[in-house]
Amino acid sequence: MLRNIPVMLEGYRLMVLEEPELKTRKNEKTGEFETVTDFEGTPQYVISVHAKPRKKADGTRAGKGDEIRVTLETEPQEEIPDGAIVEFINPRISHWENELNGRAMSGLAWKATGVKLAG
Repeated sequence: MLRNIPVMLEGYRLMVLEEPELKTRKNEKTGEFETVTDFEGTPQYVISVHAKPRKKADGTRAGKGDEIRVTLETEPQEEIPDGAIVEFINPRISHWENELNGRAMSGLAWKATGVKLAG
């Protein structure tokens, strides 16, 4: 499976749609939500951004863009408000596959070491 593929996002404008928050997952046994951590126990965070291609060199529009949710391996070191333009530190993607109720599913998981305000 393809894991931790570096991603170049310089050609995109990344606008925050949802501020960073602790990543949680529902415990199927207890029904309670628990904080997601890495193997060392460090809490993970998640942020939603709109990734819109920047205008082309000739000034024409480059496309509409998409919303992506990115798991952050570290707590943001500064306030990252809704609407802010940000950059990811060490962004990468991993391919995943799963089966749910007999249905094959797959996709890309986004991850970054951290996030900072652009500029």
